[in-house]
Amino acid sequence: MYIGKAAQRSGTTIKAIRHYEAIGLLPAPRRQGQYRVYSEQSVELLMFIKCAQQLGFKLKELQEILHEHQGDTLPWERADQAIANKKHELAVQIITLQKMQAGLLEFESQLKNAQERCTQSQAMPA
Repeated sequence: MYIGKAAQRSGTTIKAIRHYEAIGLLPAPRRQGQYRVYSEQSVELLMFIKCAQQLGFKLKELQEILHEHQGDTLPWERADQAIANKKHELAVQIITLQKMQAGLLEFESQLKNAQERCTQSQAMPA
């Protein structure tokens, strides 16, 4: 299939496909004259890339996972390791964000208490 159909079937854009080829994420397709011809495996790889990006993987991380991928089966072991690493990173970020939220709630409480004290002291005659 040509690039437009591959883009449509994978949910990506023609520009993205060309970019993935340029940075080595997607192996160069065979050519039919001046046209690129994509296989079903190419479409599956494009869907994998898109899904991974939506889950927070950067193109650089995907390059590491797909290093030396030549259109055969995906390197599942590397993908599994990358997923485990990403889950760990997210767990650390969640803990950090929960601590920040707790700090903000405490800070908000302190500000309200200070505001109440100021309001009460202004209301009291001297």
